[in-house]
Amino acid sequence: MVITFVSNYINHHQLPFCEAMQRLEDVDFYFVQTMPMEEKRLSMGWAVDESALPYLVLYYRDEEKAKELILDSDVVLFGWTEGMLSDLRSQRLSSGKLSFCVSERIYREGQWKMISPRGLMSKRKEHYEFRNKPVYLLCTGAYVASDFSLIKSYPGKMLKWGYFPGAKGQQEEPSDDSEKRTLGADAPDARIKLCWAGRLIELKHPEFPVKVASALKKKGYSFSLDLVGDGPLLESLREMVSREGLSEIVNITGGKKPSEVLQYMKEADVFLFTSNYLEGWGAVVNEAMENGCAVVASSEAGSVPFLINPGENGLTYNNGSYDDFEEKVTYLFEHKDEIKVLGEKARETILDGWNADNAAKELVRFCKEFLDGKEPAPAEDGPMSKAKVIKAPGFIRTMQEKNHLE
Repeated sequence: MVITFVSNYINHHQLPFCEAMQRLEDVDFYFVQTMPMEEKRLSMGWAVDESALPYLVLYYRDEEKAKELILDSDVVLFGWTEGMLSDLRSQRLSSGKLSFCVSERIYREGQWKMISPRGLMSKRKEHYEFRNKPVYLLCTGAYVASDFSLIKSYPGKMLKWGYFPGAKGQQEEPSDDSEKRTLGADAPDARIKLCWAGRLIELKHPEFPVKVASALKKKGYSFSLDLVGDGPLLESLREMVSREGLSEIVNITGGKKPSEVLQYMKEADVFLFTSNYLEGWGAVVNEAMENGCAVVASSEAGSVPFLINPGENGLTYNNGSYDDFEEKVTYLFEHKDEIKVLGEKARETILDGWNADNAAKELVRFCKEFLDGKEPAPAEDGPMSKAKVIKAPGFIRTMQEKNHLE
């Protein structure tokens, strides 16, 4: 079976899934990269060693091979291509061959924006014309199905998807001397290590962890906070830390490579994820859960309803409410035993289902069932399971923030 994934460029978020696909028997896997990575992403440490990826085909260097794979592969997954291959994409999707569209939300700034006649026409052309063909939607985010249901696309063919951490069995266990193992009733005075990671931009609300650090300090709790990232809000956050007298508690690291970010997560007990509804997925949630962190996360971001069952493997707060966020973080300080329990359950969630190996296995199973002439069955849970329509943040919510992507 030949399976080809087409997207703008390969990066560290997609690499674990691609490597898992490459390892599967009876599968010839290829990734068609349609454009070079932007300098901005390269400077953030997103670059991969293209020469080390035997399955990588660069469209702009080997167009003939790329077109052959897109048109003739048994299965093709289309990620983000910025409309560059629209004619080729349409030719494939109308062919009757099994195909998947991998998408985050199309109405992140509000579903009310679908009233734009021009935008609606474009999206219906891209996603509606093939509704009766064997074309499935892989929903990279919990609110994706809601967006696409508005334009009546992919009826009964919307499946859960995402970005996946390393393959099952490859993750390292938390070190024995980690504070993850010393918190709780037996060590009431143990310092709790908090971590936040991401670009320092408004939609990610990096001021929330600084505010909660100030509140926790006033309550007398013992903790530290690593704020990992760079961006336009860096200086204002540093001023905020100084103003609140948090310099000995809060460490703003600046920009770090992905591997370095993971190290901060490995050392943390609690991970704070504060992005609003403009966050399509939020790969740091997977990564923090994989590293055994108890995660406190905004329910508005795409990955969170897929990955976190509140109270079981993490905590969530609603409607971008800082007060709700502070309440959930404080709860963990008041119930330290819960930190280890939630962290262990979070890790199990990734190891048992939301990992690259399982995503690859379920995708291939689904494809084989289709190619064998059967009605392919969604997985029971996790990747490739049925994506339900979940109500997205409404008009009033989108008016409460700076409502555009950065």
